Order: sequence, then C-alpha cells, then structure tokens
Amino acid sequence: MAKILVVDDEADLEILVKQKFRKKIRENVYHFIFAQNGEEALQKVKEHPDVDIILSDINMPVMDGLTLLSRLPEANPLIKAVVVSAYGDMQNIRTAMNRGAFDFICKPVDFEDLDVTMEKTITYVKQMQETLRAIKENNILKMYVDENVLNFMSHKEFEDTLMKNEILQATVMFIDVCGFTSITEHVPANTIVNLLNGLFDKVVKEIIAQGGHVDKFMGDAVMAVFRGEFHLDRAIDTALAVKAQLSNEPEISAGDKTFKPEISVGINSGEMLSGNIGSASLRRLDYTVIGDAVNLAQRLQTVAKAGQIIITEDVYKQAKESFKCSINGEFILKNKLKPVNTYEVIE
Repeated sequence: MAKILVVDDEADLEILVKQKFRKKIRENVYHFIFAQNGEEALQKVKEHPDVDIILSDINMPVMDGLTLLSRLPEANPLIKAVVVSAYGDMQNIRTAMNRGAFDFICKPVDFEDLDVTMEKTITYVKQMQETLRAIKENNILKMYVDENVLNFMSHKEFEDTLMKNEILQATVMFIDVCGFTSITEHVPANTIVNLLNGLFDKVVKEIIAQGGHVDKFMGDAVMAVFRGEFHLDRAIDTALAVKAQLSNEPEISAGDKTFKPEISVGINSGEMLSGNIGSASLRRLDYTVIGDAVNLAQRLQTVAKAGQIIITEDVYKQAKESFKCSINGEFILKNKLKPVNTYEVIE
C-alpha cells in the first residue's frame, strides 16, 4: 500500500480525490492523508514517516507549495513530491523542479494522468527504499549514499519507515567451514584469508541463488536467513548445494597438516524477531534476526560433524516429504531443559 499526502487548501479536493480513487482506497492500494498548507504538511510528515509521495498545490496560505518543496529534504529526503497547480507557467514549473519536485501536473486535474504519474512516482520511491535497505544491510552506506540521506538515517523516522521491527516466520542457517583453524599456524595469513574468502564466495553464491540473505560472517562461519515461500526448502537446498560443491574441492597441504574443505550446518525454522540490533550510541547496528529459533540453529551447527546438515525433529516433520533424512540422536543443548532430538539431511 502506498501512503499519499495531499496538500491543498481547497476543501473540495479531498472529496474529489476520495471519489476518483475510491476503488484503490477500498483495495488498500492507496491511503490518502490530507493537509491544507505546507506547514500542516510538514507536521503530517512527522506524524506519518512512512508517507511515500506528496501531491502539493503551490498557492496556499501559511506556507506555499514551493516553500514546502524547499523544506521537504530536511523533513524526509525519501519522499518525492508532485506539484498539482493551476499555476502552470514555465517559471513556476522550473522553480518547482529546481526545488526537487518529481513531476508537475496542471489544474484542472486529469485524474487518469494523475494516477499514472502517482504510480510512476511511487514505483521510483519504492525502488529507492529497497536500494537503501540493501545498502544499509550490507554496511556500505558511505560509499553510495549522499550526506542528506546519511543524516536522515540516524533519525527515528528512517527506522520507522524502512527498518520496522517485525515478528516473522523464517529459516536460519549456520554454515561453518570445518577444520579450518588446524592450518592457520602453518600457512601465511594472506593465503588463509584468500582461501577462506574463496570458500565464502562459493557459499554466498548458493545462498543468493536460493533467494537467501547473508546476515553476517562470524570467523569461519556464515549466518544466512531465508524468508518468503518455501523458505525451509530453499535453505536445505542451499546447504546440499554447498556441500556437493565443496566435495569437489582439492585438499590443501601445509607441512604435516592437510585441509579438506568441508562444512557443518545447522538449520532451524520458526518465529523470530527481525530488527536493527546493536548500539545506537556507537552507530553500530546490524539488521538481523534474533530469538530462540535462531539460537537453536547455531547450537545445531556446533553439534554437527564435518559434512553434516543437522535439523530438529520439528523441522524434519516439515521437510521429510522433500528430503531424505536420518536420525542423528539426542543432544543436550544450551538453554534447553530437555535433550533435543536431531536428524541429518542426506539428500
């Protein structure tokens, strides 16, 4: 659903907009908010940080539309404005565009044209939001985002808009590169790093191929999250693909030590909290998932042996029709009162 702020001092416009877009309002495609001038609009933006676009007149009391355009980047640089005004002369159009207007529509309004313009603007804003989400999740903000957006990202409005905390059903997978530390004392540091990064590249490509998200790297382990349809199946498919690929990797010798790339995997599925976790004072936050389901996945990985993909009995019941599994025994895991019955995914 797109949230649209309409700014106009004409009282009849609110009624007209609701009439013309009643079908999309009823279907939750559009949600309209109304303000009578620029000052009221800025207050509405504070109250509704998830506003996507603004439709604004130019000639209004208290604060006109052109002044609103100049104030909008400070209030929320992610919102795009479309000017809807009877003042369609080139001077007003150029002034509006120079102050950041995304488009300009002249009154009397052609509502079909307005609808197309709104869809175009909303699509652009949604793409920008998704891009910023991906940038933040990958911790490369300063390379790609301008100063205004960086400043805004420290505001509560940004967190409310793009980084909403939510409870979701998902699958978490921990993949550890087994036996890697056994050769670290016998191989130069650069060689170790290049080797590990090369293995991680293979793991990450399989995660991405199945629509997963790399949550973080932890030493010689990777944490990945799978959401959406068939998230459990996609996670298990990823683990099997990585295992098969590494089985073809050659052994690495260092002195009297030999290293054969293998993985141990823990997979768990269930309810978890997704949100920005970390220290706001240090500005070090990770957009990650937490919860008992996540902790259990990590502990399953710790009991998995080289080459094993370990799941719980509950996950086995969900996956047994699609994957061949075998009983792996019971384990006493941290913070679990009873032993956890585990299964190994074979194929």
